[in-house]
Amino acid sequence: MRQPDPGDRAPSFKTSARGILFDLDGTLVDSAPDLIGACNNMLEALGREPVALDVARGWIGKGARRLVERALTGDFDGEAPAELMQTAYPLFEKCYQENLHRDSVPYAGADETLAQCQASGRQVGCVTNKPGVFTRPLLQAMGVSRYLDPIIGGDDLPKRKPDPLPLQHVADRWGFAPQECLLVGDSVSDFRAARACGMPVVLVSYGYSQGLDLSELGADAVIDSLAQVLEIVESP
Repeated sequence: MRQPDPGDRAPSFKTSARGILFDLDGTLVDSAPDLIGACNNMLEALGREPVALDVARGWIGKGARRLVERALTGDFDGEAPAELMQTAYPLFEKCYQENLHRDSVPYAGADETLAQCQASGRQVGCVTNKPGVFTRPLLQAMGVSRYLDPIIGGDDLPKRKPDPLPLQHVADRWGFAPQECLLVGDSVSDFRAARACGMPVVLVSYGYSQGLDLSELGADAVIDSLAQVLEIVESP
């Protein structure tokens, strides 16, 4: 896993966004070791072979249930039988809850970037597809939850990314138009949600892109370090 380097390419995109939303997995926190570890504990309990971290890292995205299906089938596009999921997913939840932040770490610059965004007078929040029962404890354990309000998990609203509802929900809560906000994420789901909402979007190059070339999506910028968010956000 490549940690971002603050000396990487400088973005040309600038925004005076009044509110900044961050994705969680692959954007603020490298949670893959614990997510895949929980999958392997689940697979062991089911008498199945484990999956390799370097392979399964590319399966993260679109929520925990999708990750479990991919682990069960060993296939990015795999679909597990409903009966198997009824047994496997609760096992995964239990395993992940027990080791939610054993090996997960914030990406370089996460604390400093969030702190400076907040200190600038902007609203700062988190919108993730990760279930809320995992989201809030993980952000707290990583020491960054104090900067984020609101924190929206993948099951907190009727729809999740790539639907624009979670982004619109937060913009409305802040009293801002989507165009006055910025989403920082790492995936095509982040990109599609932002575009559908009319919100500017910046993607990080070091996250869980599922093998996609993020530069081809048409995001407002692709950055190599969270610290570069501070280069993008102009003084209000």
